[in-house]
Amino acid sequence: MTHKPGIVITGASGRMGQMLIKTVLESDKATLAGVVEREGHDWVGQDVGDAMGGTPVGVTVTADALAAFSKAQAVIDFTAPEATLAFSKLAAQARAVHVIGTTGMTDAQIAQLEPASRHAVIVRAGNMSLGVNLLVQLTKKVAAALDEDFDIEVIEAHHHHKVDAPSGTALMLGEAAAEGRGVKLADVRDSGRDGITGARKRGDIGFTAIRGGDIVGEHDVLFAAAGERIVLRHLATDRAIFARGALKAALWGQDKGPGQYDMVDVLGL
Repeated sequence: MTHKPGIVITGASGRMGQMLIKTVLESDKATLAGVVEREGHDWVGQDVGDAMGGTPVGVTVTADALAAFSKAQAVIDFTAPEATLAFSKLAAQARAVHVIGTTGMTDAQIAQLEPASRHAVIVRAGNMSLGVNLLVQLTKKVAAALDEDFDIEVIEAHHHHKVDAPSGTALMLGEAAAEGRGVKLADVRDSGRDGITGARKRGDIGFTAIRGGDIVGEHDVLFAAAGERIVLRHLATDRAIFARGALKAALWGQDKGPGQYDMVDVLGL
């Protein structure tokens, strides 16, 4: 890579948006080419440095995503499903790498990314951290090694602002466990238990979501059998790990052909 790719951050005012902006500004491998917020937001028209309570950085917040994308080589997007789908079309028009950290997308929404991926690189992951993606691979291997005498539970905890459950990471882990067992998660998923639910069904993969305080992200995969338990755990204490992973994905995608990729591809796992 002979030049520094320009990166656009969407959802600039959000906590992840601001972390991503700081990460790109501090990087010696990329430049901040633009920041996007929704029409009518207080930040639109301001220098993003001023908007974040710091010093000017020479980048004005805009609501015109296509104009911003057309001047960049990559877009990093941790917003909401509908916004991400709209951004995917614009990123494809601009032939910019689209890094998607948005969670809560349905299977139908994920399928709608396919047309954009024919024209541009899309890197989508429920979690961008190295540690979590290693945990996903370990979960798959352990699930493949153990039979259904071991019940599988995915337990996740996040801050009280998080709007979706289970988390995208929890679903990644559930998919990995299901793949290890040679089944489809949709056929064995067990979540939202309440009241008289009856006994746990053999072979199901359960989910528990905890919401409270300022928890950045904690994920356990519990394999429980009679007389023993195996627990795989990842604790995130700083959301900067997700921003660094997303930037790594944006840089990795620069010389790749159009298509859909994930962090396993980026990290070579």
